[in-house]
Amino acid sequence: MMVFLASLLGSFTTPMKIGTDPLSMLWLLPLVASIAVVYKATKVHSIRSWPFAKESAVLFGSIVVFIVVAAVILFGITWIVTEQLPALLDKSSF
Repeated sequence: MMVFLASLLGSFTTPMKIGTDPLSMLWLLPLVASIAVVYKATKVHSIRSWPFAKESAVLFGSIVVFIVVAAVILFGITWIVTEQLPALLDKSSF
């Protein structure tokens, strides 16, 4: 039992390796679901199953949409800085 407990506690000391490919980004969804449920649980006055699930789903969707929009904007900025800007700077205006 102590070996199991030690290995369980030891697993929290090394971070999990998550890649940056699109399939690895699916790990974002359980995290966002957890955040939405816990946040709504702390903000609503009374928890009833249907309104709580609906509000949590709306919050989940809005967080995911915000993350996608932020990723697209950051990708666009990175594309401009790394691909377009050097080409503009290489051209001489004379």
